[in-house]
Amino acid sequence: MNITGYDLYEVPPRWVFLVIRTDAGITGWGEPIVEGRAKTVSTAVRELMDGYLLGKDPRKIEDHWQAMYRNNFYRGGPILMSAIAGIDQALWDIKGKHHELPVYELLGGPCRDRVRVYQWVGGDRPAEIAGEAEQLVDAGYTAIKMDAVERMRQIDSPAAVHTASDRVEHVREAVGPEIDIVVDFRGRASTPMASRLIDAIEPYKPMFVEEPVLPEHNDNLDALSKTTTVPLATGERMYSRWDFKRLFDDRVIDVVQPDISHAGGITEVRKIAAMAHPFDVSVALNCPIGPIALAASLQVCASIPNLLIQDHGFGISGARTGIPYEYLADPAAFEFTDGFLELLSEPGLGIEIDEAVVKAKAQQDIDWHNPVWRHEDGSIAEW
Repeated sequence: MNITGYDLYEVPPRWVFLVIRTDAGITGWGEPIVEGRAKTVSTAVRELMDGYLLGKDPRKIEDHWQAMYRNNFYRGGPILMSAIAGIDQALWDIKGKHHELPVYELLGGPCRDRVRVYQWVGGDRPAEIAGEAEQLVDAGYTAIKMDAVERMRQIDSPAAVHTASDRVEHVREAVGPEIDIVVDFRGRASTPMASRLIDAIEPYKPMFVEEPVLPEHNDNLDALSKTTTVPLATGERMYSRWDFKRLFDDRVIDVVQPDISHAGGITEVRKIAAMAHPFDVSVALNCPIGPIALAASLQVCASIPNLLIQDHGFGISGARTGIPYEYLADPAAFEFTDGFLELLSEPGLGIEIDEAVVKAKAQQDIDWHNPVWRHEDGSIAEW
């Protein structure tokens, strides 16, 4: 079996879908995307496909991963690793379909019967956030995620700290002690502000704090971790095992959050999870994007022993209509019960993409970019 062609589709709301075709009639789907850099990542995918993969046997996944990564003098980073990630997902999809097995069966078989998930809570004001949190709990979630901070100065006011803690307090009061709350700082806080914020929200017992500081400041996680009992997590903006290994040397993190579409795909994320395990570090895969990435994430979740929980970026507990369900041949592919997603049992990634719908949606002009945030003095703020 050899790779004969591929197609890339930029689709709403801000995703890229890749389909790889073979001379055996088997196709594989992947989701290579950096949100806000769709065209850049698509170019990187084309360079890898045209310059190396066309004509190759898609089943030699590890060899192809090594070639795509190591045959470049300049390695790593969000663009290259996201391109590799989407290709890797598609290759695993092909291999699973070829053997008529879900990918997790090729990774050693399942460690669990289902995967606990959480969804992000929208809203700006504390009462709005609490109301949305209650709705998710009523829908069956046992864990939710919320943003705690907006724009934050390097050293901000006591009022800014109170605003953040007030949000978390409202949510905790709304959902009670049985529901886990993940609090995301999104790297918006400096190290001293992160310390104050974590201290302020610690009474509300968050499950963990995500990206307390920017990954550029991961060296400061050691100091933060020694001042709190709140578990700390990071990894959404880290792209390979070489990025993550620094976190394990001094055991400065409790949860790692690699993203299946940014950190080299199934092949690399499995290795990151394996590195974390002997350090007693849990895995909570990040996945705020589309259905292919979620399906690929679930394959890894099924097969690793140190999974904590799985993120997802679209509603799965209510009506299964609109984006992303219109891209699926079976909108009921993701089966949600009591805060868990059931394992996907179909071959490959476990979902079937409706390419006709994808082609139609790709006719739209998708050009999403991050907003630009500024402080009161006009300087750039973290988004």
